[in-house]
Amino acid sequence: MTPPGDLTILLQQANEGDRTALDRLFPLVYDELHRMAHRQMQGEAGARTLGTTALVHEAYLKLAGGKDLPASSRAHFFGASARAMRQVLVDYARRRTSAKRWGELERVRLEDQEIAVDACAESLLDLDAALTRLAALSDRLSRVIECRYFGGLSVEETAEVMGSSPRTVKREWRKARAWLHQQLHGTESRGEDRPRG
Repeated sequence: MTPPGDLTILLQQANEGDRTALDRLFPLVYDELHRMAHRQMQGEAGARTLGTTALVHEAYLKLAGGKDLPASSRAHFFGASARAMRQVLVDYARRRTSAKRWGELERVRLEDQEIAVDACAESLLDLDAALTRLAALSDRLSRVIECRYFGGLSVEETAEVMGSSPRTVKREWRKARAWLHQQLHGTESRGEDRPRG
């Protein structure tokens, strides 16, 4: 695990314009980002066309390509990484569902461990739309889902990112999942649009 102080210092240097700090940062966080991507993949089944390594690289490029890297702490960096992984997966799912509508797909194997985005592309897009609605109601609950589901962070890691206790994260995780379940598999009456709290 990367020492928190080293990571924070490199993030601050990168935000101050030191591009070599980014070069030193990636090797330090690579293993942790790879573990996050691997946890995201666990339980996925079906056709696999986006690899763990590709997800890590795409998410890192998204982070590094932004104007500012999240530099306040190690926890904030990995929270932002979870959001970047969500964006990469959703973008990939959009491209795949669009390609399926317009023609034949060519399967490209990127590595031995790959994410089953094809098999769940439409579900992933539905989840993203529901998360966007949830963020409008409670950005905090949406961030908990990003950290836990897309980032594969533990309750304790999510609590660190969110600046709260593990108990609070567990409660928010349950609340957010219940709200998402209602939105994605809901009842006939969608009268309850707000998460109960």
